[in-house]
Order: sequence, then C-alpha cells, then structure tokens
Amino acid sequence: MFGLFKKKKKQVELFSVCEGTFKTIDQVNDPVFADKIMGDGYAITPVDGKVQVNSPIKGKVMSIFPTKHAITFVTDEGIEGLIHMGIDTVALKGEGFNVYIEEGQSVDQNTLLADMDIDFVTAQGKDRDIIIVFTNLEEGQKIAINQSGAVTKGQSVGNIEI
Repeated sequence: MFGLFKKKKKQVELFSVCEGTFKTIDQVNDPVFADKIMGDGYAITPVDGKVQVNSPIKGKVMSIFPTKHAITFVTDEGIEGLIHMGIDTVALKGEGFNVYIEEGQSVDQNTLLADMDIDFVTAQGKDRDIIIVFTNLEEGQKIAINQSGAVTKGQSVGNIEI
C-alpha cells in the first residue's frame, strides 16, 4: 500500500584502487574479464612508476595469491570479488608486487593492499590494468558506475545495488 512496505535496496560503494584512468570491464584487454565470464566489474589503468593499490570496497581480505598479483575479498554485505593486478602477470611469479595485508584483515578504501611496479610489469610485456571483478552477483544485483576518465585513489566510482 503506497509502497510503505517495499524493502529498500542497499548499496555497496565502490572505490578507485589507485590514481589512473577508469575503464568499464568490457574495455579490458582480456576476454575472460571483458566478456564478464568471472563477473561484472571495472578496471583502472594506473599511472607509471610504483603504484600503491588500495581496497575497492569495505570488507575483508579472503585470500592472497602466492604470486601476489591477485587478492580476493568479500564486502561487509557478502559480495565476493577479485582484484587482479595486470593481465597475465601470474607469469611474473610475484616479481614487481609487494603485499601489505593479511588474509582475514578488515579493509576499506583507505587500506593499502599492495604495490605494483608498473614500469617493471610493462617492461615484461604485460598489460598494467588493475581489474576489479565481483564474482557472486545474484539476479537483480547490478553495478552502477558514476565515473569515467581520470580517477584518484579512494574516489567513489559507483556502487552495487543489492
């Protein structure tokens, strides 16, 4: 009756993980990500040099890949995701990456997760995009992006409506 009993949708705020240029996930140069096989998300093309990578969400670290190029997380609302630093960077076996967090640690957009040596990664012929993908979105849960172009670390870039 008059919408009084409608359940309000919650929103999970999403953040830029570093300074760089915002990309929609379909612009990423890897079909597994661009075709949303793993899920929906976005990417940041970072600036040159050594880039500090912060968390894209408020939540917890679930796992850190031994090769340091990827970190899985879960938001406080139960949305699971992945930060993938570079494309085909698993082949670097951790070289060019430093991780500063631990599994189970609480994080937010101000938490430094890792750094990535962009100059080293590109010198190895690897793509530098940092990809954020949400792997367990359910029917009706969607990403709404409110950003394009240049972004700064910790800047809001959109949300997930759950």
